[in-house]
Amino acid sequence: MSADGGEARLRPGHTPASVAEFLSGKSIAVAGVSRHAGQAANAVFRKLVSTGYTVYPLNPQAREVEGVRCYRDLSALPEPVHGVIIATHPDVAVDVVRQCAERGVGHVWLHRSFGQGSVSDEAVRECQARGVNCIVGGCPLMFCEPVDIEHRCMRWWLGRRGRVPR
Repeated sequence: MSADGGEARLRPGHTPASVAEFLSGKSIAVAGVSRHAGQAANAVFRKLVSTGYTVYPLNPQAREVEGVRCYRDLSALPEPVHGVIIATHPDVAVDVVRQCAERGVGHVWLHRSFGQGSVSDEAVRECQARGVNCIVGGCPLMFCEPVDIEHRCMRWWLGRRGRVPR
């Protein structure tokens, strides 16, 4: 659902069930946003806002990101969120997963395009142990319409290597 109650704009027939379920929530937090707008987390934040989601940026060291109030962690949010996209260093991901479990957030997306991204084995195991649905790898920008050519290409390329949700 988008913030206005409508369905999120997803690629029909090309969206894995796990991604559709994650993006069905109207409220999402993005961990790892930066005061430097060029970061992957910031691009995800902007895209979700532009497609109608209520999005909360998370960064323990920023009060504001891209003109929006930033929150230090999940406990500081004004309302519960459906899911959290983790675009942090992998060493931080497991802590964010634990926060999700403690706050009742049932969906986590560990962002990764090239390289390791935010994925850590420990974070994945923590999701499994705590019953949190976990998407490992890929990026929401590969699925939220309109998908730009860069993310279409990345989805195709990374998909061939098993690094995007199926």
